[in-house]
Amino acid sequence: MSSYLTSCEKAARAAGDVLNQWRGRFNVREKGRSDFVTDADDAAQKVIEDILTADFPDFEFLGEEGPSGLSRETGSPFCWIVDPLDGTMNYVHGLPNYAVSIGLTEAGKVIAGVIYDPVFHRCFKAEKGQGAYLNDEKIEVSNAQSLDDALIAFSFPTTVSRDSQVIDDFINVLVKSQGIRRLGSAALNLAYVAAGHMDAYWAAFNKPWDVAAGAILVEEAGGVVRGFGNQPFDITKPKIVATATPQLQADLQAQIATS
Repeated sequence: MSSYLTSCEKAARAAGDVLNQWRGRFNVREKGRSDFVTDADDAAQKVIEDILTADFPDFEFLGEEGPSGLSRETGSPFCWIVDPLDGTMNYVHGLPNYAVSIGLTEAGKVIAGVIYDPVFHRCFKAEKGQGAYLNDEKIEVSNAQSLDDALIAFSFPTTVSRDSQVIDDFINVLVKSQGIRRLGSAALNLAYVAAGHMDAYWAAFNKPWDVAAGAILVEEAGGVVRGFGNQPFDITKPKIVATATPQLQADLQAQIATS
C-alpha cells in the first residue's frame, strides 16, 4: 500500500472516530432544503485536512464543508477530494448508514480512494492498478449481466418534483430490475457495488466528493464506471453509472436519460 493510501486510510479512520464521538450531541444547520451540515461534519473535515496536509503539504484540498472551491490551492497536480460525512441525513436521524469518503486525484483523474464506515469499522480502499479491498480482503464486483439479474442503488437529488426526469428514470429501472435501494450515502452505494453487495449504482446530481473514492473502488474491483450517455466518467461532472459488468452498464444506460 502506497504512502498516499496509508495517509488516506489514517485520515478516514480518524474522522470516523470524530463522527462516533459527536453522535447524539451535535448541532444541525440547513444548507438548503433537506441538505444539512452538523458540527460533526466540520470537526471530521478538520481532522482529515490536518492529517493529509501534514503528510503531503504541497497537495491541494477540496472538501465539502467550508468555502466553495479549493480550501488549499498550491498548483500541485494532486488534490484530495473529501466528504467528511457522506450520509448526513442518516447521521442526523441515527440511521447507521454513513461514511467518510476521501479520494486523491492526479491531473483530474482519481488514483486512490478510501471509504470508511465508522459504525461497522469497514474500510474500503483502492489504488490505481492495485485492486480494491475491504479492510485487508480483496473484493470484486458481482457477475450480474442484466437488469433482471441486478439489485440497483440510486440517489435522488435533495429536492425533486413529481414531473422530474429522475422519477421517470427511476420507474424505468424499477420495473426491469430485481429492485432498487436508496440508502442515503453515494459513497457506500459505490463501495457496495465494488464489494458485490449491489450490482449497480446511478445518480445525476452528485458532487465530486460524493463519488471520487467510490469510482476508483468500483473500477479496481473489476467494474465499469461511465457518465450518462455512456460518456467517459468526469469527476468534475459526476453524473455516474457504475456497474458490475459492461453488459449491465449497457442495459442500465438504455433506461436512463442522457441529460
